[in-house]
Amino acid sequence: MSRPTEKLRLLTERVLDDDIVFDILTRLPVKSLIRFRCVSKSWYSIITNPIFIATHFKLNEAKSLSNKNSHNGYLLYTPVTEGYSFHEELRTLVYNRDRTVTEISRFITPFPICDAFMNCFCNGIFCLDRCNENNGDHMIYLWNPSIRKFKMLAPALLTDPFDCATLGLAYHSQMNDFKILRLVSFPGSLGEPDPPTEAEVYTLSTDSWRKVVSAELSDPNIGYLYQNSPCIFFNGALHLKLTNKHCRFIFSFDINDERFHKIMLPLDFLDVYQSYLTVFKGSLAYIIISNYLATGGIMCHLWVMKEYGVAESWTRKCVPIDWFHHFHGCTDYGELLIENFMGLISIDPENLLQNSLIMESNIRWAGYAANSIESLVLLDGVNVSSEYED
Repeated sequence: MSRPTEKLRLLTERVLDDDIVFDILTRLPVKSLIRFRCVSKSWYSIITNPIFIATHFKLNEAKSLSNKNSHNGYLLYTPVTEGYSFHEELRTLVYNRDRTVTEISRFITPFPICDAFMNCFCNGIFCLDRCNENNGDHMIYLWNPSIRKFKMLAPALLTDPFDCATLGLAYHSQMNDFKILRLVSFPGSLGEPDPPTEAEVYTLSTDSWRKVVSAELSDPNIGYLYQNSPCIFFNGALHLKLTNKHCRFIFSFDINDERFHKIMLPLDFLDVYQSYLTVFKGSLAYIIISNYLATGGIMCHLWVMKEYGVAESWTRKCVPIDWFHHFHGCTDYGELLIENFMGLISIDPENLLQNSLIMESNIRWAGYAANSIESLVLLDGVNVSSEYED
């Protein structure tokens, strides 16, 4: 133990009571807290206590929101590595107000991202789906890169070798807990109606899955979903697209009351190349990428729902794009994040100005976060199951 750390331990043990030590420690960064677990048994007990972890998380969340006006958010991405590497890198960049980027961290992934699907992330926690090569089963993980720990979840309840499933991760602020929604469409027999889509929810605090019973799910025309269809967390609910014989629509799942709701998408008969759900300047949005026959290029149709849940409030703006590979979301200031042959660029739909952000021709995964939260989630003995070293 270093001399400054030893002096700090002696000072706190002789002068300060546990409540004051608790309050001081909650204000320290994660990296320091990980080191300070070794100071004493009492400090270890405090730092790994679920109440301390929850308090520290809340303070970090508030601090992150207060710093929001100093930048345009954070870009996260994993580049494709040459050859096969057991570990890959998750890189985090600050998107500065002058539209430049600054790298602030690199974290080694617990296993190759090429072997796992990065389904979603929320408040610094990532959800990954990895297929078992031996039996084809899917193993779901939660990963906290800031403390280099990951957790393999209990097996899901709804399983089928040929099912089509998607995952959505959300932070339940009222209960200070994380939840995962797993929506599953099972294959039907030829000539027979498709079986209903089913759902289950995982709760981190209980480390368990439970089926969701819902009238909306029992509807025979509920439709089906595509494998690993993106799921976005907005307005306290998870949102994803479903398709039936008649139309596509948004299926939302409220994290608080765990009820499903349908939100109708705009009627658009375009030749759809790809489509995405996103959040645009604080509103739910629907992106359609289609061929633009007039020029032979690509058109991005940006549909924005001005009033949440009201289908009549959809409005459209058309944004021409030179080259398109993938859509990675919108910044809080309304820039579209597009991956093209050069890497990741931003496009302002108002003036069509483009800005190069990540000059990597091969990006395995990318995402955007309005704020960056480092936390101790998964550190306490109840929630941690696995650890790895860089």
